[in-house]
Amino acid sequence: MTKLRPIGDHVLVRPLGKEEKTASGLFLPDSAQEKPQQGEILALGEGKYVGDTLITFEKMGLKVGQIVLLSKYGPTEIKLDGEEFYIVDANDIIGVVEK
Repeated sequence: MTKLRPIGDHVLVRPLGKEEKTASGLFLPDSAQEKPQQGEILALGEGKYVGDTLITFEKMGLKVGQIVLLSKYGPTEIKLDGEEFYIVDANDIIGVVEK
């Protein structure tokens, strides 16, 4: 697989499953499926600048392997080696899913 390292305050996320059918069991075409709002962090940029201070993702409590909840309209979808991923701005990560 090609490696992609996000820069700045961006995060590489693998989306976790699309809803392929409704609660009543009807299958949805690709065009009607919503983007997944959960994903696994695969890589992190350096962090986010607040003024002249760099706040690292480690200080934000984010690390590779975590499952995160994403803003519905924030992720940028990309395709790499035939697989779909998101590049997400730090502001579009709205929570960490705790097990």
